[in-house]
Amino acid sequence: MDLLWALLTLPYAPVRGLTAVVGVIAREAESRQRNPVNVRRELEELDAAVAAGELSAEERDRAEQRVLDRLTGGAGRAERQRPPRRGPAREGGVRHDRRRPGPAA
Repeated sequence: MDLLWALLTLPYAPVRGLTAVVGVIAREAESRQRNPVNVRRELEELDAAVAAGELSAEERDRAEQRVLDRLTGGAGRAERQRPPRRGPAREGGVRHDRRRPGPAA
């Protein structure tokens, strides 16, 4: 049965091989992006560009935030700019419950 299955799926071998290669490339790219040595080098390059006058301080801050977001998973500035969540409505320190009152016991 294995031989028959191998013969029937032979035309799909290039697709499976390509999928495997793309997976390896994606894992390698992600490991390089999150490698602290590479992140530090990118931050040093940004500082050097500012010192050479190629970038303004604001542009450097934005680029630095992108690098750090990539390192931490992208939760940086988006989390800080989100408006605060509002809790339950309070009036005079009393919590208003939206449930209906049950039968009196």
